Amino acid sequence: MKIPEDLKYTKEHEWIKINGSTAVVGITDYAQSELGDIIYVDVTVTGESLEAGTGFGTIEAVKTVSDLFMPVGGKIIEFNSSVNDNPAIVNQDPYGDGWLVKIEITGTTDGLLDAEEYKKLIGI
Repeated sequence: MKIPEDLKYTKEHEWIKINGSTAVVGITDYAQSELGDIIYVDVTVTGESLEAGTGFGTIEAVKTVSDLFMPVGGKIIEFNSSVNDNPAIVNQDPYGDGWLVKIEITGTTDGLLDAEEYKKLIGI
Protein backbone atom coordinates (compact mmCIF):
# COMPACT_ATOMS: atom_id res chain seq x y z
CA MET A 1 0.00 0.00 0.00
CA LYS A 2 1.38 3.38 -1.03
CA ILE A 3 1.48 6.26 1.46
CA PRO A 4 3.58 9.03 -0.15
CA GLU A 5 5.70 10.99 2.32
CA ASP A 6 5.18 14.35 0.57
CA LEU A 7 1.42 14.46 1.13
CA LYS A 8 -0.84 15.27 4.08
CA TYR A 9 -3.82 13.11 5.02
CA THR A 10 -7.19 13.30 6.76
CA LYS A 11 -8.77 10.80 9.12
CA GLU A 12 -11.49 10.40 6.46
CA HIS A 13 -8.84 9.08 3.97
CA GLU A 14 -8.39 12.06 1.67
CA TRP A 15 -4.91 13.21 0.71
CA ILE A 16 -3.81 16.74 -0.10
CA LYS A 17 -0.75 18.00 -1.96
CA ILE A 18 -0.17 21.63 -1.10
CA ASN A 19 1.57 23.97 -3.55
CA GLY A 20 1.58 27.49 -2.12
CA SER A 21 -2.01 28.73 -1.88
CA THR A 22 -3.45 25.92 -4.00
CA ALA A 23 -3.68 22.18 -3.51
CA VAL A 24 -4.73 18.96 -5.21
CA VAL A 25 -7.04 16.57 -3.32
CA GLY A 26 -7.88 12.90 -3.81
CA ILE A 27 -8.59 9.73 -1.88
CA THR A 28 -5.85 7.51 -0.52
CA ASP A 29 -4.72 4.14 -1.83
CA TYR A 30 -6.19 2.63 1.35
CA ALA A 31 -9.57 4.26 0.69
CA GLN A 32 -9.79 3.12 -2.92
CA SER A 33 -8.83 -0.44 -1.93
CA GLU A 34 -11.52 -0.49 0.77
CA LEU A 35 -14.16 0.89 -1.63
CA GLY A 36 -13.41 -1.56 -4.41
CA ASP A 37 -14.18 -0.85 -8.06
CA ILE A 38 -15.09 2.84 -8.35
CA ILE A 39 -17.84 3.48 -10.88
CA TYR A 40 -18.81 7.14 -10.35
CA VAL A 41 -17.52 10.34 -8.74
CA ASP A 42 -19.87 13.25 -8.07
CA VAL A 43 -18.50 16.66 -7.12
CA THR A 44 -21.35 19.13 -6.85
CA VAL A 45 -19.71 22.21 -5.39
CA THR A 46 -17.15 23.44 -7.94
CA GLY A 47 -16.62 27.16 -7.47
CA GLU A 48 -17.86 27.16 -3.89
CA SER A 49 -15.87 27.96 -0.76
CA LEU A 50 -16.14 25.31 1.93
CA GLU A 51 -14.78 24.81 5.43
CA ALA A 52 -12.51 21.91 6.37
CA GLY A 53 -14.55 18.76 7.00
CA THR A 54 -17.43 19.84 4.76
CA GLY A 55 -18.63 17.34 2.19
CA PHE A 56 -17.85 18.24 -1.41
CA GLY A 57 -19.24 15.20 -3.19
CA THR A 58 -19.51 11.43 -3.23
CA ILE A 59 -17.62 8.53 -4.67
CA GLU A 60 -19.54 5.44 -5.69
CA ALA A 61 -18.18 1.92 -5.86
CA VAL A 62 -19.97 -1.26 -6.90
CA LYS A 63 -21.19 -1.98 -3.36
CA THR A 64 -21.16 1.39 -1.56
CA VAL A 65 -21.24 5.18 -1.73
CA SER A 66 -18.85 7.27 0.35
CA ASP A 67 -18.79 11.00 1.07
CA LEU A 68 -15.80 13.16 0.14
CA PHE A 69 -14.66 15.80 2.64
CA MET A 70 -12.57 18.95 2.32
CA PRO A 71 -9.21 18.44 4.05
CA VAL A 72 -8.80 22.21 4.55
CA GLY A 73 -10.97 25.25 4.07
CA GLY A 74 -10.95 26.46 0.50
CA LYS A 75 -12.63 27.04 -2.82
CA ILE A 76 -12.87 24.22 -5.34
CA ILE A 77 -11.42 25.62 -8.55
CA GLU A 78 -11.28 22.49 -10.71
CA PHE A 79 -12.74 18.99 -10.92
CA ASN A 80 -10.70 16.29 -12.66
CA SER A 81 -12.89 15.66 -15.72
CA SER A 82 -10.85 12.54 -16.56
CA VAL A 83 -12.49 10.89 -13.55
CA ASN A 84 -15.92 11.50 -15.13
CA ASP A 85 -14.87 9.66 -18.26
CA ASN A 86 -13.01 6.87 -16.46
CA PRO A 87 -13.78 6.57 -12.70
CA ALA A 88 -11.56 3.47 -12.48
CA ILE A 89 -8.55 5.77 -12.79
CA VAL A 90 -9.02 6.49 -9.06
CA ASN A 91 -8.39 2.78 -8.37
CA GLN A 92 -5.46 2.61 -10.77
CA ASP A 93 -3.61 5.80 -9.77
CA PRO A 94 -5.13 7.47 -6.68
CA TYR A 95 -2.14 9.79 -6.11
CA GLY A 96 -1.59 10.71 -9.76
CA ASP A 97 -4.11 10.79 -12.59
CA GLY A 98 -6.90 9.83 -10.17
CA TRP A 99 -6.87 13.14 -8.26
CA LEU A 100 -10.33 14.61 -7.68
CA VAL A 101 -10.26 18.38 -7.19
CA LYS A 102 -7.95 21.37 -7.10
CA ILE A 103 -8.63 23.94 -4.43
CA GLU A 104 -7.59 27.44 -3.50
CA ILE A 105 -6.72 27.21 0.19
CA THR A 106 -8.35 29.71 2.54
CA GLY A 107 -8.05 27.79 5.82
CA THR A 108 -5.24 26.33 7.88
CA THR A 109 -3.67 22.92 7.53
CA ASP A 110 -4.07 22.22 11.26
CA GLY A 111 -5.33 18.72 11.95
CA LEU A 112 -3.87 17.09 8.85
CA LEU A 113 -1.80 13.95 9.34
CA ASP A 114 1.67 13.29 7.97
CA ALA A 115 2.47 9.94 6.35
CA GLU A 116 3.60 8.27 9.59
CA GLU A 117 0.48 9.39 11.47
CA TYR A 118 -1.72 8.18 8.63
CA LYS A 119 0.01 4.78 8.60
CA LYS A 120 -0.76 4.43 12.32
CA LEU A 121 -4.38 5.39 11.66
CA ILE A 122 -4.85 2.59 9.12
CA GLY A 123 -2.74 0.09 11.06
CA ILE A 124 0.29 -0.37 8.83
